[in-house]
Amino acid sequence: MTTEIVRATTVDDELYAAVQRLMPQLTSSASPPTREQLAEVIATQDLFIARSDGTVVGMGTLVTYRTPVGVHCWIEDVVVDDAARGQGAGEALTRAMIDRARANGARSLALTSNPRRESANRLYQRLGFTPWATNLYRLSLG
Repeated sequence: MTTEIVRATTVDDELYAAVQRLMPQLTSSASPPTREQLAEVIATQDLFIARSDGTVVGMGTLVTYRTPVGVHCWIEDVVVDDAARGQGAGEALTRAMIDRARANGARSLALTSNPRRESANRLYQRLGFTPWATNLYRLSLG
């Protein structure tokens, strides 16, 4: 399988349908975004799309922001279609986001991954990600 990675620039019918199809494979705790919400993601962050044989098989978001300390990048919402897993799309997406984070001037790149996603965790470690000794706190606002 040859995987092509591109950054989304517009929300067309194909992209919208692909995100609707992929989101339930990513999480059951959030509804897929509306077209307007997806357009906002594309306008403010880097949404990477993986295609195989012309079909969207995966996506990932690179969040970039600046604080007084510097530029920070965070990988979010990486998902590869069940039918395409294990064929290199996840690695290609992650490498594209690593390259973009470097180009954005980030000194490091962070992500979280559910421990149950064993193959994803092995991939991230193989690509050089290491556990980060910190406390991650979360406050539910809804």
